[in-house]
Amino acid sequence: IRTQRVRYERIHSFDNELYSRVSAMQPPRQNVLKGDGVTIYQGVTRSMTRRHRNSLPVPDELAIEIFSRLPSKAMAMCRCACKLWSSMLRRQDFTDFFLTKSCARPQLLFVRDDYSVREFVFISSPQPENPQENSYVVAANHLACFPRSNGFYGCTNGFFCYGADRFFKGLKKPVRVPVICNPSTGQSLTLPRLISKMRYGVQSYLGYEPMEKELKLLSMNSSLVSNEWISVEYQVLTLGTKKLSWRLVECCIPHCSSSEWICISGVLYYAARAAGSSVNSMVVCFDLRSEKFSSVMFSKAMPSSTTMVNYNGKLGLLMSGDSHDDVTRSSTSFELWVLLDAAKQEWSNHVYVLPPSWEDVVAETMYIAGLVGTNVIVFSPSYQRVPYYVIYFNVERRTITKVGIQGLEAFQGKSFKTYLNYVENVKLI
Repeated sequence: IRTQRVRYERIHSFDNELYSRVSAMQPPRQNVLKGDGVTIYQGVTRSMTRRHRNSLPVPDELAIEIFSRLPSKAMAMCRCACKLWSSMLRRQDFTDFFLTKSCARPQLLFVRDDYSVREFVFISSPQPENPQENSYVVAANHLACFPRSNGFYGCTNGFFCYGADRFFKGLKKPVRVPVICNPSTGQSLTLPRLISKMRYGVQSYLGYEPMEKELKLLSMNSSLVSNEWISVEYQVLTLGTKKLSWRLVECCIPHCSSSEWICISGVLYYAARAAGSSVNSMVVCFDLRSEKFSSVMFSKAMPSSTTMVNYNGKLGLLMSGDSHDDVTRSSTSFELWVLLDAAKQEWSNHVYVLPPSWEDVVAETMYIAGLVGTNVIVFSPSYQRVPYYVIYFNVERRTITKVGIQGLEAFQGKSFKTYLNYVENVKLI
């Protein structure tokens, strides 16, 4: 009982300190309560200061547990409260612990890519695992905005990558460079210029290498070779190093990269068109640890509806099973191809037939947002409508569920990209 009391007192003491320090960073709120001629002002009081002075020390592991329960925005404020907290919130063990907890509660993430306002808007919401009823509603939470410039490349491990045009000394025209951003912390980092004379045609992929716990960026340019576009000048940059610099890596697989990609267990996979071909029928694999390339051929042309997914740690290709590429009311089935063995070029194929209720729920053009677990395909409308929604298709029960998203009403008619399984990562860039 005494041990429990001491633990409670320490938690209570830490909670008071957390409240007082964060409150001190805000302008005091006045007139919070009036009654019987008495006005109560909220802020840091002398009694709170005395209580802080007499507080019990809190073990690091307990403080980390408390901090990990805070929203990312509150955590950002705590970093500015004092040097001790700032140091603790930057520790590798804390960021790893927070990421582990975030992975247990993945979210839906909506990214608005609007040329009219020249910015990326990131909005998250809880991700239902397997909703049972239509009109299931979840609330949206505005995370961050970043100035946009050009192509949005995608996300890995809570970090996003996009292209931006920057002016460099001695050049009259802008050069496209990758930018890394973290919606959870609001940070962004513009990376150095690539080792190249080419200014455009840059394609980048952001990967996470779990053994060394490193974020790496693979970038390449496109060049016109024998009247066809081929990817050239492959370069890698490792984030977190003292001096960020690009290094050239060799690729002996002639191909043209695409914007469809995914990172699974330290390997980057992206759809590609083999040299001499007019369609994407190849998957290029880049091992982030060895920094070596390999490739796997696909048995047919990948339709434009193809989405790469993580299927139990293996690469999966989700695509329309119909003759047309688009996902519409007239769609009847979907295919899932799973890469069983890259060395043997071995794939498995699953066909999922849609139930009749599909036509009653879908009213516009959709795209495949991804896979939740191994048995739920999620679709998202190509353009935002009010109320905004996503569709869950349980392939085992063959049920269709419409999930409404509250809080996006101000963006009616805007283009959104929906990401599944987004995890908050508070690691600073």
